[in-house]
Amino acid sequence: MTARLHIRAERRLIDGPAGRIEVAIDAPEAAPLGLAFIGHPHPLYGGTLENKVAATLARAFVSLGWVTVRPNFRGVGASEGEHDHGRGETEDFLHVIATAPQWLGTDPRLPRALAGFSFGSFVAAQAAAKLAPAPAHLVLVGAAAGKWPLPPVAAGSLVIHGEFDETIPLSDVFAWARPQDLPVVVLPGADHFFHRRLSTLKRLVCEHVLAHRGG
Repeated sequence: MTARLHIRAERRLIDGPAGRIEVAIDAPEAAPLGLAFIGHPHPLYGGTLENKVAATLARAFVSLGWVTVRPNFRGVGASEGEHDHGRGETEDFLHVIATAPQWLGTDPRLPRALAGFSFGSFVAAQAAAKLAPAPAHLVLVGAAAGKWPLPPVAAGSLVIHGEFDETIPLSDVFAWARPQDLPVVVLPGADHFFHRRLSTLKRLVCEHVLAHRGG
């Protein structure tokens, strides 16, 4: 049998551009291999860091030995500020990424991964476009194409979408991905929230990260 992975989980409040930001941190007991930052779905429709897809993304990365950080966006949970339609949320996300090594006590040279679900994919993609150096991994689930101005992403990004997504039509994702010649992984029968497909989602993310280690 595989040894059980020991994970430390905590909540923390950090200072941000518009007030305090609540973050959930999951960390392996061993020295981390990287830092993964995960964005949750739309705050005005019940999205929080507790969302099952966002939590699944965190479990995928922490199972591979990465520290994961899930911030609550502005006005959600204990995070201060008001919803800012992606602008302030991206600012906060970048602030969390920039300051995390300080309040986590980790090596600032560790590789970074950005991931997001639905509205969180929009925030993660915008943040990735502004980061230098670029993140080692970008994972967009239920990519928010057609809902928000999703920017082009790096060729090695992982995009996963449900065949029967009722919130973000698959055709909109293809229209965004087509000019980039960007592959899209489609889960047959899956809806927007990947009900009964979360284990498959986790497996796909883990396989992608392992396949792209070192470049």
